Amino acid sequence: MKHPLALALAVALFATGTSLAHNAQAQTKADQAVTANAQSNANPFFQESPLPLQFPQFDKIKDADFAPAFDRGMADQLKEIDAIANSADAPSFDNTILALERSGRILARSTSTFFNLMSTDTNPVRQKLMQEYAPKMSAHRDAINLNPKLFARIKTLYGQRDSLGLDAEGVRLVERYYTDFVRGGANLSDAQKTRLKAINAELAELGAKFSENVLEEVKDSAIVVDSKAELDGLSDERIAAAAEAAKARKLEGKYLLTLLNTTGQPPETDLTNRALREKLHKASVARNSRGNAFDNTALVSKVVTLRTERAKMQGYPNYAAYVLEDETAKNPEAVNNMLGQLAPAAVANAKREAADLQAMIDKEQAAKGEKSFQLEPWDWAFYAEKVRKEKFAFDEAQLKPYFEMKNVLENGVFYAAGQLYGLKFKQRTDLPLYRPDTSVYDVFDADGKQLAIFIADMYARDSKRGGAWMNSYVDQSELFGTLPVVANHLNIPAPPAGKPTLMTWDEVTTMFHEFGHALHGMFSNVKYPYFSGTSVPRDFVEFPSQVNEMWADWPSVLANYAKHYQTGEPMPKELLDKVLAASKFNQGFTTTEYLGAAMLDQNLHQIGDAAQVPKAKDVMPFETASLKKDGIYYTPVPPRYRTPYFSHIMGGYAAGYYAYIWSEVLDANTVQWIKQHGGLTRENGDRFRATLLSRGGSKDALQLFRDFAGHEPKIEPLLERRGLTAPAAGEPKNK
Repeated sequence: MKHPLALALAVALFATGTSLAHNAQAQTKADQAVTANAQSNANPFFQESPLPLQFPQFDKIKDADFAPAFDRGMADQLKEIDAIANSADAPSFDNTILALERSGRILARSTSTFFNLMSTDTNPVRQKLMQEYAPKMSAHRDAINLNPKLFARIKTLYGQRDSLGLDAEGVRLVERYYTDFVRGGANLSDAQKTRLKAINAELAELGAKFSENVLEEVKDSAIVVDSKAELDGLSDERIAAAAEAAKARKLEGKYLLTLLNTTGQPPETDLTNRALREKLHKASVARNSRGNAFDNTALVSKVVTLRTERAKMQGYPNYAAYVLEDETAKNPEAVNNMLGQLAPAAVANAKREAADLQAMIDKEQAAKGEKSFQLEPWDWAFYAEKVRKEKFAFDEAQLKPYFEMKNVLENGVFYAAGQLYGLKFKQRTDLPLYRPDTSVYDVFDADGKQLAIFIADMYARDSKRGGAWMNSYVDQSELFGTLPVVANHLNIPAPPAGKPTLMTWDEVTTMFHEFGHALHGMFSNVKYPYFSGTSVPRDFVEFPSQVNEMWADWPSVLANYAKHYQTGEPMPKELLDKVLAASKFNQGFTTTEYLGAAMLDQNLHQIGDAAQVPKAKDVMPFETASLKKDGIYYTPVPPRYRTPYFSHIMGGYAAGYYAYIWSEVLDANTVQWIKQHGGLTRENGDRFRATLLSRGGSKDALQLFRDFAGHEPKIEPLLERRGLTAPAAGEPKNK
């Protein structure tokens, strides 16, 4: 949930909390900062941005502005909180709950911008600020959540919630505040609160350090290649990009293969040099566990230990139980049951796929008169592409000329949104950018009124974290009269200067996926900022974005954007047919690598005794033992993220990485419903928007699904989509 007291910390990949002593220091510095800035409005965060829809003033924001804004923002909010908590008036919805919603505006503006920029364009100054302010901001949140007078007022209103004359959204807001304060420790004893603050302080520092280590290790683990010949198989564009990356690090005449944060690395698909593939893979899986300055194993051990202690203190059997209580899953048993249903079928399919890959290896080696070798993880992507070509007679290289990036965005992603929801988009060049390779669009509703502003940030860079995501700079709410400013971020390799940006099919579907998140934010139509946009449970938030992927290969949408970047010719129907026929190809691998990470996350956070948490030296053996216990251990298919670089579980997805597949169950049901009711129509779009996308967190998440689909979620559509079948007789079942 986008609780205003969370200070946008969910955006940052670290845990929260610290002590009141830190907070007192923050107040002292805040007083100094206010004095220093009292005669000046130079700090752009001290007032609302005058730009359209309060678009951030990126041209005026300097790194030096953040600390004064944080300090003043915390000081101002504490004064606001003190006035609420110590009011002589009896608690009311207006003087307590709405007052809390209105508090902390400077802090909200500055933290939102800061943490968004930390993810997409970090630098040493920002990293240092994050290290310094993570515990201070967490202390600030503790000072509010553990304020007994404030909680007493909220508790009173919670008991009266059905007699306050509120509508359903107002009642839910009271309930959510009460729940958040209880989960934040408001009912603990004074001694427990003191310990909780200390735990939170350490978690904040450890989480920030973990994220920094992941980023630095990605840079440090890049593979230097001496000659172009070793890069055989890569496209000319990718080789040129590797040369430029090496040049940027003063490695003239060499080539640099930089790493993404996933276990699998894109060049493994194309590199013919098996030794180099192996080197790339081993560098990837060894990250943050090499015993160097960026080793995260001790951090993982300490974080899990502290989370386990915190959960037990608050009355939960383990940290997963604490987290899942507030999700749609509700408890670890439900998650274990769902993952357990999928794991045996996924591994069985992966083994069948592996047999096909091994047959390809054997055939090729025999043709060369050479001894065959056993399939290894670094061979999977390379030979999967060969099998794909043989089975479906196409490869990714054939597709890419039809997927020029801007064309995919404007004539694919935007076009589908226009057909489904009536939206129109217009690029604008008058607003300041935080990076020159980003772009900005006005978004207009079907009635011609402005709905939002959308930022497209698509290119990979060293200062950007891995993966793809959506974030919000300004949230919609009736309370503040604000409309959304949202951004999508991908990590598409930038082409050499003057060359087009051609995308893989996976990057295309990712672009559609992330825009589904953007639509969730842009369509928000709620009263209170707490419920705005994607402020829904973690195991629900991926659902609308996954639904939006369905339009990537919808015939009328694809025909509108899949055109050759040089000739404008449409993608041949036979090539499209092959793409669609291959949609279930390699799903055993995809599902197994995902489930490996999801089940590892649960194993770490379902530990019920802090003494049982693995020590640093045991973190990697624990990972292997966990995967074997759950029947998901299969050597050729390692987890999508291994523990020391599993950034999701250091942040908002701790005990929640299962959310992607949980959401996909809802997604598969919804796609089935849409197809059964006419597909890409305004009627279907308007229904999805009205019943679900516009409601944010203002209603129970599963009820939103039921409102749209008219039934409870079923797992069968997901199994069918992924081509998963029951394991063959005699194959081990998941424990």
